[in-house]
Amino acid sequence: MAYGIGLQKEKRGRMIDVCGDNLAKNIILYTLPLMASGVLQVFFNAADAIVVGRFAENGDTALAAVGSTGALINLIVNLLLGLSVGTSVAVAHSFGSRDKNGVSEVAHTSILTALIGGVAVGLVGFFFSRYFLEWMSTHADVIDQATLYMKIYFAGLPAMMIYNFASSILRSVGDTRHPLIFLVIGGVANVAFNLFFVIVLKFDVEGVATATVISQTISAVLSVGYLMRVDGPHRIYLKKLKIHKRRLLTIMKIGIPAGLQGTVFSISNILIQSSINWFGNEYGYVFVTGNSAASNLEGFIYISMNAFYHTSLTFVGQHVGAGKPERIRKIVLLILGYVTLTGLVLGMTAFAFAKELLGIYIPSQPAAIAYGVERLAVIATGYFTCGIMDCFTGFLRGMGSSLTPMVISLTGACVFRVVWIYTVFEAVKTPTVLYLSYPVSWVISIAAQVVAYFIIKKRLTERINAARAVAK
Repeated sequence: MAYGIGLQKEKRGRMIDVCGDNLAKNIILYTLPLMASGVLQVFFNAADAIVVGRFAENGDTALAAVGSTGALINLIVNLLLGLSVGTSVAVAHSFGSRDKNGVSEVAHTSILTALIGGVAVGLVGFFFSRYFLEWMSTHADVIDQATLYMKIYFAGLPAMMIYNFASSILRSVGDTRHPLIFLVIGGVANVAFNLFFVIVLKFDVEGVATATVISQTISAVLSVGYLMRVDGPHRIYLKKLKIHKRRLLTIMKIGIPAGLQGTVFSISNILIQSSINWFGNEYGYVFVTGNSAASNLEGFIYISMNAFYHTSLTFVGQHVGAGKPERIRKIVLLILGYVTLTGLVLGMTAFAFAKELLGIYIPSQPAAIAYGVERLAVIATGYFTCGIMDCFTGFLRGMGSSLTPMVISLTGACVFRVVWIYTVFEAVKTPTVLYLSYPVSWVISIAAQVVAYFIIKKRLTERINAARAVAK
């Protein structure tokens, strides 16, 4: 049971009792706002693509430019986002064990880390964007626009990092409602500024990039402002912002492997994006446009499933902190059932209505739509396996292990996909064969994660039981 002030707020509907009796209900109540936040975030990001695709003067090349930056942006920012995962686990462990001072120190360390890291990584992205895009063989017709989009995007990276770290703090104590509210406010601003900059001021990619930065800044200010007013151990005081070495090491223990895992995935995705760009050079940028639209659709499926990954971090993490490993098995079975159902329903729906959905992004472009349908046929229909893989990663991290899922991802995803690209894809150079590298790598990773889960769960249970015995 949560402690003190946090529990009273939960009874008023602001926080979820993560360690309460009704796990099935609490997991759903916790996850739905997370899922809504994720879907809205993807929708607001998709608004960039929809607005430039429909209203920009050079809509086709602008959409391809925005889409061609995704994998590269993820590569650069994933290490910092991984540290926010470390924040989630560290706060959950401290909150579950009723360590108020620990929650406070982790929160203050996290916000300052987000600011410093956001500025440092933002500078790298801003000054080296074009070099990275050239390395990825970005099409000559879109590289200037893609570079401009990335420069503006990275100028706003500190705000994005602060929002993500602040949201991690709130979610780890059972509050998924306020991050959703702050995201909605920022997202509505994003859409409004998108339309204003592109339709009224006649901007292209610079318009949607600027709108993104403004919206992220709004969400960050609202999140930190709320943390400065909240009545609980996670309250932020500006004068207390400092790096607590012990807490930073705890965050880094989980966060760095998590970030490296995200970076590893991004490296493999960049290789795949480079192959997509190669097809673009062969078939024209219309191929990249179709892929960009399909990728945006897949984002809705992924982010809906990814909500359960964040749920697994908090639920497993708080139960570890509370010394209740016997409940982890039920948490795992419930979350796996929920994420599989979510992935199957959304993936099959996306494929069944692929032409209509892609037409929202790229109307009157049948060739680009056909390329998008080809991608969705492979990736969307098997996307539920990606959700399962991510949740197992969350279970392992929630139990305090982050190096193991990183190693599994390094071999099961990155290494496998690189090998696939230089062997299978090189032998049969078709888009479908390229796309197949995704679901095959997900299934391989799941097999390794299942084995790791049982081993780590057994060790954790033995350690907690031994601690109980000593306490008696």
